[in-house]
Amino acid sequence: MTLYRNSNMSTIKDSIKSHFKENILCLENSSQQFDLIETIIKKLVFARDNDNMIFVMGNGGSSSTASHFVSDLLKTAIIKNTKRFKAISLVDNIPVNLAWANDVSFDNIFSEQLHNFLKKDDIVICFSGSGNSQNILNAMEYGKQKEATCIGITGMSGGKLSKLSHHTLIVPSNDMLLIESMHLLICHCIIHAIREQGIPKFNYE
Repeated sequence: MTLYRNSNMSTIKDSIKSHFKENILCLENSSQQFDLIETIIKKLVFARDNDNMIFVMGNGGSSSTASHFVSDLLKTAIIKNTKRFKAISLVDNIPVNLAWANDVSFDNIFSEQLHNFLKKDDIVICFSGSGNSQNILNAMEYGKQKEATCIGITGMSGGKLSKLSHHTLIVPSNDMLLIESMHLLICHCIIHAIREQGIPKFNYE
């Protein structure tokens, strides 16, 4: 079956090609952030070696990135003869998130959980495509109050999150799908670099 274009449509193949090209261009434009990614990796490794906790969160697609990243930190990033990461995804306990959302406010679902755990020198990592989700901003503000290291991973202009974070990695795109794809790629880059610092417990080759 032939797919025909009109003034408002492109073929499926054209859409695929365009999306891949946009991802490649975004990757190329992100190369200037290598130093920042290295800094984030060093912060994570320092937290691991000093028994500090890492708390990760996000909304929507970013919530699945938070869960995925914590999964990789807890298993894939294990290096032989070193300490293990201590990381928690604040999106995964559905009952506690719904309780805070119902009884207080959705804006506080993450910050209230941090009240239970967060200590000085822990790490708070927030994923947000726009950088303007209020529950993310509230969590970051609380993290700064507790003297945690606050890392924002976002896109677009960086939003309000970029002004609150100690370290902000901004994907140079306004396309939410592309931003979320890049966030996961960055997470895998971080895990890969950590694995390269020693002998990984698990070999996936």
